[in-house]
Amino acid sequence: MPIHVPELEPARNRSTLRIPPGISLPLTPRLQAAIDTAEMRRLAHVGQLGLVALVYPGAIHSRFEHSLGVFRLAVAFVDRLRADEAFTQHVSTDDASAFLAAALLHDVGHWPFCHPIEDMHLAAFPRHESFLRNILLGSELGDVLRNDWGVAPERVASLVEGTADDPAGRLLASLLSGPVDVDKMDYLARDSLHAGVPYGRHFDEERLLASLCVASDGTSLAITSKGVTAAELMVFARYVMFSEVYWHHSVRAATAMLQRAVWTLRDRVDPTRLVRFDDASFVRWIREVAVDTPAAPLAEGLFGTRRRLVKRVASFASREHPELHAAVAGRPYAELVSIAERLAERLSAHLGRPIQAASLLLDAPPASREVEFRLDVRMPSRAKTPWRSLESLSPVVRALAHEQFDDLVKQVRLFAAPEDVAAIQNSSGLEKIILEAAGDVCHEVTSSETP
Repeated sequence: MPIHVPELEPARNRSTLRIPPGISLPLTPRLQAAIDTAEMRRLAHVGQLGLVALVYPGAIHSRFEHSLGVFRLAVAFVDRLRADEAFTQHVSTDDASAFLAAALLHDVGHWPFCHPIEDMHLAAFPRHESFLRNILLGSELGDVLRNDWGVAPERVASLVEGTADDPAGRLLASLLSGPVDVDKMDYLARDSLHAGVPYGRHFDEERLLASLCVASDGTSLAITSKGVTAAELMVFARYVMFSEVYWHHSVRAATAMLQRAVWTLRDRVDPTRLVRFDDASFVRWIREVAVDTPAAPLAEGLFGTRRRLVKRVASFASREHPELHAAVAGRPYAELVSIAERLAERLSAHLGRPIQAASLLLDAPPASREVEFRLDVRMPSRAKTPWRSLESLSPVVRALAHEQFDDLVKQVRLFAAPEDVAAIQNSSGLEKIILEAAGDVCHEVTSSETP
């Protein structure tokens, strides 16, 4: 059946909402009702890029602005795909409305500076998507979904969480979180715009939208062969944004500081309270609870009256330092802290001066890939193989996802207090000392696991 949603219906004299860069959204009554809720208004005071703003001063745009941008793209996705019989075979108007609501509300459970904390994979901190269901079921926003949107809050939550198990739910969830999705397409361009860099703004959104189709399995998104170059450009945009913005070495220094501060204060953190914070209340909270703890210099260096970040001592890419990278990358956060503590002890003895463990920070990349694109491509009707993977068609994608990103961008970094950097850099055998510290911790972990 045809899909009819208010945002795609022609309307005379309809109000619009303007967001950067010069984009107009159709301000339908149900959209107005949703964005006026307290839950959405909180996002106007939560930064989209968090700690990145310490390095790129213009990157102070909000999760609210991003959510509106994602909604705008979700409307464009539905507009493109509602002409696709494979899409309308599973997706009804009610499903499309639930998807649009999910796109708008996908960050409602996002707390300030969320991603660095999530990357620690601590049991006490579930992913922010898991908070959305309870928020929707117990808030004004849930009532707006039922009364103004005509959709069940549980359905919206299942799309954001990726837990929907029906064909329409799986297909729509892939539009929210997949190789090409409404979230990535917005944040790459928006983050690039506000950071003042060109890298994320030139992946040919129009061509990519025009190439969207449903994969052969009927439950995931794909592209036609006409969109391959646009998809390659998006992979490249994501790679460069991670390399130059999200994982800039000073951003990683700030990230390491926040993670160590949260680790130190982990017994004083209530995650259910975090999702009610905006940036200002989070900063007040962490500065207050850090007083008289080893986390205090870290919290003050990040959020105090004077920025004082730890400095990079050394970086170790897997291609040049395969043994050290393998020994540290992907380790649980508790083990990284233990390695840093052993390293501080060894360096103190080696240098004949104290190196404070609280300010010696190891930053190790997560095991998961950040730019890998597993995306199906529908080939022209004359092709012998009707479907191909993007990676099989594009050596550019293979190289960026594996060699460039894994081997060069995802480095292990060592940071220290500014006054300690020169002494540590000038010490002989630093790589060997780190490997010895990692070996000590590995042995301790293995011994504790042996019955």
